[in-house]
Amino acid sequence: MNNKTLVSSLYEGTFSVGRDEEFERITKSDPPNKGALKLSINPFLIQKENHNILFDAGIGDLFGEDSSIDTMHNNLAEHSLNEYDITDIFISHLHFDHMGGLANRKHGFWELTFPDASIWVSKDGWKRLQETIDEHNEDEIEFFHFVDNKADLNFLAEEDNPIPHVRVERIGGHTKFHQVLFYENGDDRYLMAGDVIGTRGAINRTYKAKYDEEPEKSLKKREELQKLAFEQKYTIMAYHETVSPLFKLVSHDQKKGYSIENISG
Repeated sequence: MNNKTLVSSLYEGTFSVGRDEEFERITKSDPPNKGALKLSINPFLIQKENHNILFDAGIGDLFGEDSSIDTMHNNLAEHSLNEYDITDIFISHLHFDHMGGLANRKHGFWELTFPDASIWVSKDGWKRLQETIDEHNEDEIEFFHFVDNKADLNFLAEEDNPIPHVRVERIGGHTKFHQVLFYENGDDRYLMAGDVIGTRGAINRTYKAKYDEEPEKSLKKREELQKLAFEQKYTIMAYHETVSPLFKLVSHDQKKGYSIENISG
């Protein structure tokens, strides 16, 4: 591999997601079902020297017939990688559509999707999920206990720099222990803020989302992160974006807000 950092979105599909939290696969151009949200799923792969890093792990096979771990395997193969090549996985927050890919039942039993990877999660967030996991459905309960017992879990503080070029910062908002993930290596600068900036459409909007645990904090952090990305030239990774999950903010107008430049990857 050359010296440049390679960053790619691993598109797992676009879904209509209703109040029942079922993920119904649709095309990129389809509208969601009435009363549902349209969500695309894009874990991000960062390749640099001997590290193959994921920012969030995708949905795995936790979300019914329209979800399969084969999607992740096929995505990795397109980059000449397999599940054993992933060295580190950072999870922005502990909702299952962001971490469901950590384990799967492809062969009829639970197994780790990335057997050799170090998994990095919020220490306080994991403890909270552990305390409330019995409120979840049977599949999610089984998934959690399997990962808790079998994965190489590593716990992150409110601010942490656990491996070279990667740091995390707790921002709250969407969940109490929500984290923004940063990759910083010279001019290669990326940030992934989970659902706080989940889509390109979050840019230049002032809103309080009903699905956020702390809507006011999300609004504030969203504005701060946009300003940071513009001033310090970060590429934004938007996990739920359908059209262009990697983009930069390249100019700012007092009335119109930020101009957006799509980045291929």
